[in-house]
Amino acid sequence: MVDLQLHQSLGHHNFTNKLTFYVNGVKRTISNPDPRGTLLDFIRTHEGLTGTKLGCSEGGCGACTVVVASWDREQGEIIYSAVNSCIVPLVAVEGKHLITVEGIGSSNNPHPAQERIALFHGSQCGFCTPGIVMSLYALLRNTGGQPSKEQIAESFDGNLCRCTGYKPIIDAANTFSCGRPGGCCRDNASGKANGAGATVGNGMANGAAAVANGNGAAANGCCKGNGAANGCCKSNGSAATTANGDDKEVDMNKLFTPNGLPLKPYSAKTELIFPPALKKYELNPLFFGNEQKVWFRPVTKLQLLQIKHAYPESKIVGGASEIQIEIKMKAANYNISVYANDIEELKTHKYIPGKGLEFGANISLSKLEEVCDKLVHELDPNVSQIYGAILEQLKYFAGRQIRNAATPAGNIATASPISDLNPVLVAAEAVLTVESIENGEEQISMTDFFVGYRKTKLPAHGVITKIFVPETVPRNEVVMAYKQAKRKDDDIAIVTACLRLALDDDFRISKARLAYGGVGPFTTAAKGTAEFLTGKLLRRETAKEVLEGAIDCLIKEFDLPYSVPGGMAAYRRTLIMSFFYKFYSTVLEKIGLAGEAQDNSALENTYDPQALLEVTRKHPVGSRDLTNPYEQRIVGKSDPHLSALKQVTGEAVYIDDIPPYHGECFGVQVMSTKPRARILSVDPSPALEVEGVVGYVDVNDLPSREANIWGPTPVGKEPFFADGEVYYVGQCIGVIIATDRMIAEEAARLVKVEYEELETVITIEEAIEAQSFFDYQPKAEKGDVDGAFAESAYTFEGTSRIGSQEHFYLETQGSLVVPEPEDGEMKVYSSSQNPTETQVFVAQATGVPSSRIVARVKRLGGGFGGKESRCCHLSSIAAVAAKKYKRPVRMILSRSEDMLTAGQRHPFVMKWKVGLDKNYKFTALEAKLYANAGWSMDLTKGVIERAVLHAENCYDFPNARIQGIPCRTSVASNTAFRGFGGPQGMFMAECYIYEIADQLGIEPDTLREINYLVPGVSSTPFKQAITEDFTVPDMVKQIKKQSNYDDLRRQVEEFNSKHKWIKRGLAHVPTMFGISFGATFLNQAGALVHIYHDGSILLTHGGTEMGQGLHTKMAMVCAEELKVPLSQVFISETSTNTVPNTSASAASASSDLNGMAVKHACDQLNERLAPYRERLGENATMEQLAHAAYFDRVNLSANGFYKTPDIGFVWGDPNPKPAFFYFTQGCAVAMVEVNTLTGDWSNLRTDIVMDIGRPINQAIDYGQIEGAFVQGQGLFTIEESLWLRNGALFTRGPGAYKIPGFRDIPQEFNVGHLRDRPFKHLKTIHRSKGIGEPPLFLGSSVFFAIRDALSYARRQNLGEATMPAGLVAPMTTERIRMLAGDSLYEHKGKIEPTEGDDKPFFVNA
Repeated sequence: MVDLQLHQSLGHHNFTNKLTFYVNGVKRTISNPDPRGTLLDFIRTHEGLTGTKLGCSEGGCGACTVVVASWDREQGEIIYSAVNSCIVPLVAVEGKHLITVEGIGSSNNPHPAQERIALFHGSQCGFCTPGIVMSLYALLRNTGGQPSKEQIAESFDGNLCRCTGYKPIIDAANTFSCGRPGGCCRDNASGKANGAGATVGNGMANGAAAVANGNGAAANGCCKGNGAANGCCKSNGSAATTANGDDKEVDMNKLFTPNGLPLKPYSAKTELIFPPALKKYELNPLFFGNEQKVWFRPVTKLQLLQIKHAYPESKIVGGASEIQIEIKMKAANYNISVYANDIEELKTHKYIPGKGLEFGANISLSKLEEVCDKLVHELDPNVSQIYGAILEQLKYFAGRQIRNAATPAGNIATASPISDLNPVLVAAEAVLTVESIENGEEQISMTDFFVGYRKTKLPAHGVITKIFVPETVPRNEVVMAYKQAKRKDDDIAIVTACLRLALDDDFRISKARLAYGGVGPFTTAAKGTAEFLTGKLLRRETAKEVLEGAIDCLIKEFDLPYSVPGGMAAYRRTLIMSFFYKFYSTVLEKIGLAGEAQDNSALENTYDPQALLEVTRKHPVGSRDLTNPYEQRIVGKSDPHLSALKQVTGEAVYIDDIPPYHGECFGVQVMSTKPRARILSVDPSPALEVEGVVGYVDVNDLPSREANIWGPTPVGKEPFFADGEVYYVGQCIGVIIATDRMIAEEAARLVKVEYEELETVITIEEAIEAQSFFDYQPKAEKGDVDGAFAESAYTFEGTSRIGSQEHFYLETQGSLVVPEPEDGEMKVYSSSQNPTETQVFVAQATGVPSSRIVARVKRLGGGFGGKESRCCHLSSIAAVAAKKYKRPVRMILSRSEDMLTAGQRHPFVMKWKVGLDKNYKFTALEAKLYANAGWSMDLTKGVIERAVLHAENCYDFPNARIQGIPCRTSVASNTAFRGFGGPQGMFMAECYIYEIADQLGIEPDTLREINYLVPGVSSTPFKQAITEDFTVPDMVKQIKKQSNYDDLRRQVEEFNSKHKWIKRGLAHVPTMFGISFGATFLNQAGALVHIYHDGSILLTHGGTEMGQGLHTKMAMVCAEELKVPLSQVFISETSTNTVPNTSASAASASSDLNGMAVKHACDQLNERLAPYRERLGENATMEQLAHAAYFDRVNLSANGFYKTPDIGFVWGDPNPKPAFFYFTQGCAVAMVEVNTLTGDWSNLRTDIVMDIGRPINQAIDYGQIEGAFVQGQGLFTIEESLWLRNGALFTRGPGAYKIPGFRDIPQEFNVGHLRDRPFKHLKTIHRSKGIGEPPLFLGSSVFFAIRDALSYARRQNLGEATMPAGLVAPMTTERIRMLAGDSLYEHKGKIEPTEGDDKPFFVNA
């Protein structure tokens, strides 16, 4: 409890508890607000502005981004700062103007930023979109609407999107930028088409012609490939030329999207004004709160010191980025918090010539970045080196939203061992000014400020007020900063360093400061190595000796154990050496001792200029081939997503945006903390005593013990509530119901559970050793496998491993259950891909027939398979609580809870054996695919079946035996994820392609071409005949021509021959993905179409909208069939009381199934309306037709139904029916650049060609292709799920788990479709193809391109012609560095397990 009586020593200050600020131009005065909440809580709960979303609670995803405008009195200007409202406290906006996405525009009158993102197809599920819009908005306000491309790219560093692949968002944003000094360069509005609709270079394409975005244009119509400016725009950089040769200015107000849709120009004059009253507003000290927590907000340094003196245990808050995570994730109780970011005295900065830079401890990191950038440009380069080092670290320090709020003092006092900034300050010998009432002012050197893990020399009463960073000595001093992370931008460091050497005029080292982060419990100076270096003379003849001695010293100082906390022991140690190796060459270069490298052994070289190079990073460019010869009146057009404008303006409603019901409660689960244990007792009584707690529900509140068992398949059953035992960390034991979320969270932590721990199995390898398998083990078999192997000329065996992948949908699992007063009825609002199963299991859990449960789904903020079955659990336990307490119950998982409990993509270990004849033709395949199912099967049956069915990808095996084996382990049940086992099976296929080609000494594509399936001849291992639908070879020819593949290979060869550490790699990967649900009965769909008097049409179908554009496509089909404008067709939601017994929106089959059902309904209506069309004429409107039909008592409502024909595969049937209706195929070429010295890499270029049939909406299909590819790139490169050895998932948020960001996408991204095919064989809706899942596997082309780059490195370093067998996905920076084969790692960096130190800190399940 907190004493609300102000300390007597502070009584003379005029503290107030009233916060005054503006929200979207409207003044707000709030007295004594709830001190527990964040700014986001206020925005959503108090203001009801639900456009701002909660995505992670740790400032890592950007969904919560808002803009805070403040008046800078010193500069006399308004500063617009994008901030993460999920971590910033409400007190941060006092005296400022808070702007949310609703404040800048609406769907009827969108802001240009909103409109462009919407019309450029930059919003799919839309949950992340408001945050992205606000990041762009802040940039536009600060740059007058004319940002540079670098500013645009940088502004999105703190935002994540899981759907789009980022490219259309960047394209939209680039329309605000000229990207070229001196004016821009737009072609005239019509452009010049070339060939089949592609524009040359860029320019405006007519209709749906293709866009080639040159050097990064947003789209056609924009800027000769350089983005459209908002001032004058001139073709070719000067003027446009008319047909007769006259120069002509281009009207910049005429902006267009890639599909020719006009865009409104940006004008600062129409922007929301900064409230004039705030320019004169005087800040007063604040004190407010309750018995649980209080906030202080001093406005002078003296007030801060006095508060700290009175309350030494108080927590000083700056940007709150670390503190809020501790509160949310670790239940830290900072019940006396002091917001210090409004003290102007602590935000000053001054450069003292000849001495250095002094800045206030609470200057924002963004401002510090600006200050250092100015010094770097104004001072002598030798003098400003240390400020360049700070700038380099800040460039990759979190996202812009964090840097806008975070402060140096917060970074220092937090004492994170992986801080980016602290090693620079330690190496610089920065001096902290620490002040207190007790001791006055004192100076503490950063060199020995850190004394332990999260411990410093900061006195209890002390406050850091200033930081002084000495400038670099003008002569013979070298400072460099380094950082390596899993992802280049917005990521915490694996290892970070600042290295500094000073030499006298004889080049004798007079001082050495080598500071490292990420290699110990706190920022550490390599004092032993510094001592070794000091006094050493640097000459050509001594340079090698000094280098080797220093590296040996570093190894001794950082003798990391195999089980080092945080893992990656060998990688960390190798990075320590790699950074020093890079630095040493920089030193030699700067002092003039540069010499040519002698050979390829790292330690043989002294000066190695190539070690100084970094991988290429450019602004993304690319093209989409938008030619569609099958475009109809509506179907085939690239219309924007129907909800796009609602999504960009924050008007789109998701589960947690539904306004609270009267008496509504919030539920939080009590979760197991053990991976496998008997429950001895559960005592909720301490929780029930908390004020605001309504009650507790568990297994005893179900109608029966039988009702506790649920599951999507007969073999995939599990309990809603743990009943006597728990099987994984995070399993639901019970649910606390309270009046709000924070109370429920607090109370859930108080429930006491006693366990008796049992033996656990975490990994696949452990499961294989323990024979811990589920009984269901599907097998596909064809031909005489053993006989074929006996006669094979070549036989190869191998093992392929692929790890988990987190769905990371931006909207977490959520449900709202509203009980009705009669008959046990309930309305269930769920973020569900599967409304019918949601209905079925809620009915089971509450003991009523399904007819009394209505499951309603408006939209999902992403799904990717993760909301196909796992959503049902949350809805059902919420329904149990709603029934018990007769009150609406809302349950929204936190990001941490979601990642812990909702399951992931299945990890696989796949053991294969392949036979070939003397002509390299495949003769046989035998494989066992082990999948980590988790503790229950859930949907593993379907996942492992599909993995087996895709284990040959698109290659012909006359004899095959492939078996899937699901492993039972003590982790959360893994579940459906985009691709559903297909990517894992095809990864094995491409692994054996590459490994066998290596062994045979031939190109992988040569092996592919020999073994592609042959239409009319081949069949799959599951005996499905290959028909004319097989198009992979045609696409391979097309993509190799499109990408100039042979020339790219020559470029790679030439580049690698000239570069030692940076290597390029090139890879081509095909895919063949079967379209149909594995369970035949699921291949059905229904639709309901109503035509009303006024001619408007209400369409309902069985699919859910999760960003994939399904509703848009279905509305287009309906409008096409009924011959009405698209605007006349409306889809409200998916609901079980309109279309019953639906299948999940999954398997890439939703458009096929629901589209045909919609057509069936429309066919019936067209038949009924035919007489009226004949009577009233073809030009009669639907209003006229409906009016006439209604008065003739004609039914204007129709149910449509469809079931997929010609399928019905049964496992074990010797002559089965086809498993798939058809295959969606494609291929990708990727070229990468890899820094083998650090593990860093970039995707230089990706070309994709997909067979998408005749698309219903080509832009939506391309959005799926790009988004799936980037998600697949993440799967195969940076996304790594890690578990602790106690069974707990470690990677439980964006801080630890990294998905690709804006700057991780291909720097040239070209997407096209298979041309010159009539697709008459397709029996699908308008001869289109399912596209949601198939492109994901193409992301593996990046994995194999990195593999290719590493093969060049190993050939150079080790003389090896082949790569090691059995590579593991994802290809993380750690794995890249470990595979480079150089002497730094091979001879110095390796760390082997030893007795007593033989278990890694993390495991891959």
